Amino acid sequence: MATPKALVLRAAGTNCDRETQFALGQAGFEAERVHVFRLMEDPAKLAGYQFLVIPGGFSYGDDVAAGKILANQMLHHLADALNEFVAAGKLVLGICNGFQVLIKSGLLPWGTVSPGELQRDATLAWNDSGLFEDRWVHLRADSDRCAFLPAGELIALPIAHGEGKFVPADDAILARLKAGEQIALRYVNESGEAGQPYPINPNGSLDDVAGLCDPSGRIMGLMPHPERFTDVTHHPRWTRGGIARADGRLFFQRAFDYLTAN
Repeated sequence: MATPKALVLRAAGTNCDRETQFALGQAGFEAERVHVFRLMEDPAKLAGYQFLVIPGGFSYGDDVAAGKILANQMLHHLADALNEFVAAGKLVLGICNGFQVLIKSGLLPWGTVSPGELQRDATLAWNDSGLFEDRWVHLRADSDRCAFLPAGELIALPIAHGEGKFVPADDAILARLKAGEQIALRYVNESGEAGQPYPINPNGSLDDVAGLCDPSGRIMGLMPHPERFTDVTHHPRWTRGGIARADGRLFFQRAFDYLTAN
């Protein structure tokens, strides 16, 4: 099979696109950074890729709300191309600001973009602390459905965000996400236990949600940054030993393995 191609979508204010491109290359992808304006000019360009990644940063300065302007561009200019991309069995990953974009465009939680549907079933709100949280966190993969991590995996990743509190529209939406195994990642302590106070849950996310997938498991968004932990030397404790692997590489390698096997 030909080498899978990944598109890293960037816009004004995106600042994690080069790291994400590098992480994709480490996993074996042919990765290209593409500005959203170029994709809006030619939406059919998206069909030439197998993996769409929306990286972290502060797209358009997070004006209005984090990720909102880029989400609106996708919603109103790229909806058909995105829906065709997903229907073709391809993968989408949104990291931090990219997760915010996926939520606000409608690709998460249900996996489709509908320009005529303004109601969203979840959002990512300001952190309960009122602070920009920049720290390492522990996470537990909780979905057998998600293509990017196996259920039960315990990992550590860095976070860096001001608007990362996951809030569903109501209890029924949260129950639906849980029943569909769409809660892909939860904030936990070092022992893997959820339901812990700040700063283990760094933003106050309901049910400790750190990442979601759509019903197919092929679209995922998460607040932590896997592209910032692709070598053991990225971990603050690496000189003390005990860091056996770079957990962020799992996401990109699993995506590569999925696409080359399907």
